[in-house]
Amino acid sequence: MQSLPKSIERLISQFSQLPGVGPKTASRLVFYLIRNNTVDLKELSEAVADLKESLVYCSTCYNIAEKDPCGICSDAARDGSVVCVVEEPLDVIALERAGFGGLYHVLGGHISPLEGIGPKDLKIDSLIKRLDGDKNVKEVIIATNPNVEGEATAAYLVKLLSGRDLRITRIARGLPMGGDLEYADELTLSRALEGRNEVVL
Repeated sequence: MQSLPKSIERLISQFSQLPGVGPKTASRLVFYLIRNNTVDLKELSEAVADLKESLVYCSTCYNIAEKDPCGICSDAARDGSVVCVVEEPLDVIALERAGFGGLYHVLGGHISPLEGIGPKDLKIDSLIKRLDGDKNVKEVIIATNPNVEGEATAAYLVKLLSGRDLRITRIARGLPMGGDLEYADELTLSRALEGRNEVVL
């Protein structure tokens, strides 16, 4: 049986490491790139390489950005009295589309004992330091995903933030259980933000 050239095998192996991409899909992608002349492979490889070279994590909110602090944190027009806590940078994009005008704090995931992810693996300590150091913040919106891990993370944050002079809210259930923020439409997210509820401590 004839084996594939090493360059093809290597690229299939790299594509297979992406979430949701198995060996068959990876193979299809590689052979599409080989056959299709409209895809500029040099441009594609430079764009991928540029991901690591030109991006940083904002030292204030931990969102992905091209500079530190990011454009949102350095924007004086934003409402600095409200900090929305999300799991991932994609959630920031979704909430921006919905018209949220406050600031963010990106945890970098959610609490998941099954995956070996605990509070110390997330940007929770930096959230507490940020809130303790910024007296302008009056409200914290917990906008973790409405699934088991997101709810566990939200419950942990509520317990941690209790006793502080802050309004703690959770986005309303305008989102489907088990869904992720990044896949929600703008109207659903807008309603979820408008209908957020006070967290009972």
